[in-house]
Amino acid sequence: MKLTRIMFTIGMALGLLTGVAAATHLNTGVWAQNDGTSPLPASAFVVQQVEGAVVTVINAQEFDDSDSAQPAGSGTGFIIDDLGHIVTNWHVVDGGDEFLVVFANGDRRDATLVGSDELSDLAVVKVEGELPGVVPFGDSDALHPGETVLAIGSPLGTFTNTVTQGIVSAIGRDFEGSGYNNLIQHDAAINPGNSGGPLFNMQGQVVGVNTLGFSEQNGQLVQGLFFAVPSSAVQAITERLIVDGQVVYPFFGITYQTITWQRAGQAGLPVENGVLLTEITPGGPADFAGLRAGDIVLAINGVVIDEQDTFSELLFEHLPGDQISVDVLRSNEQFAVTLLLADRALFIS
Repeated sequence: MKLTRIMFTIGMALGLLTGVAAATHLNTGVWAQNDGTSPLPASAFVVQQVEGAVVTVINAQEFDDSDSAQPAGSGTGFIIDDLGHIVTNWHVVDGGDEFLVVFANGDRRDATLVGSDELSDLAVVKVEGELPGVVPFGDSDALHPGETVLAIGSPLGTFTNTVTQGIVSAIGRDFEGSGYNNLIQHDAAINPGNSGGPLFNMQGQVVGVNTLGFSEQNGQLVQGLFFAVPSSAVQAITERLIVDGQVVYPFFGITYQTITWQRAGQAGLPVENGVLLTEITPGGPADFAGLRAGDIVLAINGVVIDEQDTFSELLFEHLPGDQISVDVLRSNEQFAVTLLLADRALFIS
């Protein structure tokens, strides 16, 4: 199955970026809901409220010492506060020296890169001046399969503010070896150029950032398999990018599979929550703590790992150098170990 980041390459020359963004609090309010007086259907009402804050993000990658620029590509983004911070994907801005934001009404504005993070595939750019709108984050942990969601983006870099509707197909999807985990799976149609665009719930809140799609399996077209980074992770990472320009990750030193009731049944596991350790990084924190492949991590500092409190979310609450208590299940024996978190950058280049 082919995993594809949904970005579109275009040809445009852009202006030079300048400036550094300041820290700010993110917008986490609840958007106005239809009180029954609007004649619009619920989905159209939501779109009317939020579409002004959805933008196209253009990346032009400088390739030599001349004044020209090598066009790189475009994606989608959304404005999260009144200081002009815009969330998009890392792979939209990767390699870029110059950025441009195009608003829904066609207005264009130079943007500066505040910070980006390859591991989460998230980035923040910033524009100055008056803004057409701001959208709030919602609670991705409250999502349920079957819930209606809306995606807004700029497919192919030209069809700006295209709206698609679908449902949450599943939550907590992991892609072993890819660095992506705990993603929201949905079937709101996504195309190249939608990268970095918002996934909205029916309250007009951003519950995810559209990042990945499956395009084929064994040479055959695959449809309706799209994935978004949950807003719980987006908020935490975005806050660090705005303040520090980068994200410093704590390192546990494992490769793992998230346990669900489906996986537990298929593999005959004794529990339906936690993470199954598939590899231990030699010399890493888990190795020093005595953990082994085949162990199941059940909880961190007493908080049970489940769909509401995922392993990555619990780990991200800590910094390198923190000591944590880890509840482990091994061959039906449960015990606790103390683990000293390391800096991921020391192990993963």
